[in-house]
Amino acid sequence: MTKQVQQLDRVIIRFAGDSGDGMQLTGDRFTAGTAEFGNDLSTLPNFPAEIRAPAGTLPGVSSFQLHFADHDILTPGDAPNVLVAMNPAALKANLGDLPKGADIIANTDEFTKRNLQKVGYAANPLEDDSLSEWRVHAVPLTSLTVKALEGFDLSKKDAERSKNMFALGLLSWLYHRPTEHTIKFLEQKFARKPDIAKANIAAFQAGWNYGETTESFSVSYEVRPARLAPGVYRNISGNQALAYGLIAASVQSKLPLFLGSYPITPASDILHELSKHKRFGIRTFQAEDEIAGVGAALGAAFGGALGVTTTSGPGVALKAETVGLAVTTELPLIVVDVQRAGPSTGMPTKTEQTDLLMALFGRNGESPVPVVAPMSPSDCFDAAVEAARIAVKYRTPVMLLSDGYLANGSEPWRLPEVSELPDISQPFTTEPNGDDGAFLPFKRDTETLARPWAIPGTAGLEHRIGGIEKADGTGNISYDPDNHDLMVRTRAAKIAGIDVPDLAVDDPDGEAKVLVIGWGSTYGPIAAAVRRIRKAGGKVAQAHLRHLNPLPANTGEVLKRYDKVLLPEINLGQLALLLRARFLVDVISYNRVRGLPFKAEELAGVIQDVIDSD
Repeated sequence: MTKQVQQLDRVIIRFAGDSGDGMQLTGDRFTAGTAEFGNDLSTLPNFPAEIRAPAGTLPGVSSFQLHFADHDILTPGDAPNVLVAMNPAALKANLGDLPKGADIIANTDEFTKRNLQKVGYAANPLEDDSLSEWRVHAVPLTSLTVKALEGFDLSKKDAERSKNMFALGLLSWLYHRPTEHTIKFLEQKFARKPDIAKANIAAFQAGWNYGETTESFSVSYEVRPARLAPGVYRNISGNQALAYGLIAASVQSKLPLFLGSYPITPASDILHELSKHKRFGIRTFQAEDEIAGVGAALGAAFGGALGVTTTSGPGVALKAETVGLAVTTELPLIVVDVQRAGPSTGMPTKTEQTDLLMALFGRNGESPVPVVAPMSPSDCFDAAVEAARIAVKYRTPVMLLSDGYLANGSEPWRLPEVSELPDISQPFTTEPNGDDGAFLPFKRDTETLARPWAIPGTAGLEHRIGGIEKADGTGNISYDPDNHDLMVRTRAAKIAGIDVPDLAVDDPDGEAKVLVIGWGSTYGPIAAAVRRIRKAGGKVAQAHLRHLNPLPANTGEVLKRYDKVLLPEINLGQLALLLRARFLVDVISYNRVRGLPFKAEELAGVIQDVIDSD
């Protein structure tokens, strides 16, 4: 049977099933094949916080969305064109996001009376015409997988576990994805269990062959590779990029990297990744708690290492006192906060931007710290290098605000040339700096206001540090009111004087009246929404803040240049509060805290409303 091949410019696929169905692995493998093929892509993993929610229930649904295209894209997509539903719960949890006319590939074997009842279906939606507005492909994925593995020495239960590979094979055929990468991955993943590897490969190939031979799919689709800037690319998640950025920062600063960390979702993958790279001199320490992790990292900084600690919002709260200690001892420290939905435990696997005010002000006393926020998964690499540059040059702790969307999402990343990376090294102090041959640990650089960094054991440079206020220059304990005022103002001036680039504005013809400004992971949805407005003939400008403290010097001028300023945030208006207070600009705040990133269509509607308003 000859099947038609249809060309598409982009596709959004969502794999959804029980948290034991392997949807994250399936999505990851499809993404890897798509990256190998050369499409631009963006992903959105979405999974429950529970290790194993009750099977077949709505709370146990895990999904993975992938948007891939033959052109530059910015988001994982607003709504899937294809939903792979492994059970009734997956269908019910995701049907509301599915536009009319989209494809549903449903695993009919799991649409049993019991599974239907678990999610409140009185009748089977695959049989009662309730899905008539969608194109439904009913495929018995489980039984087809079991049949394909009849020749293997596997129990029926073990054979059924490979149904996600059958689904992956079917979708790989449907969208002309390469198969070699997945086969090699399965061989490596199950190298110690060759029979399991062969079974999964057989299920994957059976899914491909099913697509090729069945009459259920008369059309397959092709999305050509995207035209990207020349270079070597790989698919990378935000946490991977951040880990690699920290390794690059270690090399470029000529400092050994020490990570003191306690596992916490969604930051743990940074610890996992860095622990693999001891050959670069990386030392990872899994502490007994959050406070021990940051304390060890600060101690490493005192000893001459690039000290890093990684966490999420609850951990930042616990680390606050030690971050304040780093402020007053003026030692370089990188605190990575991969933000998640709060307060308290909140929704551990869902994303938010709600830690900004805590990062800026969540410590006792006047304790300012620089704050840097990456704007995409791949930008986490550059943000890590920038955070290290600031920390080392200015002898200060730096907060790096990523979030769950960036951490778990992925996109193509062009590997930088080593020559493109900045030299961020700063020399240790090795000689006394006082007029009488004494060492003054708080005598400052006239340009940066940074104090000397003398590592323990350097002859003649012995000094004491701690949390009690120091005398200017000598570092002796001081309760003098005027000295305290001087030190507080000096530390604040040091942070305010950090060199950051001006805020760039994307305003093609300079005629826009409305500026949309954002920070962190809102970049992609905002930029995609701005594209839609401009394509429809609207005029709108866009700017994105990467440095949140200090703000770029021209921020106020940029804000006052436009009649209206719109600021979308995944919080209740934290940056908007700061911009209004500092620059007296009536920022229009648009806020959602649903644990999910913005949709481009949603933001485009908001932008158009602002443009149209008087």
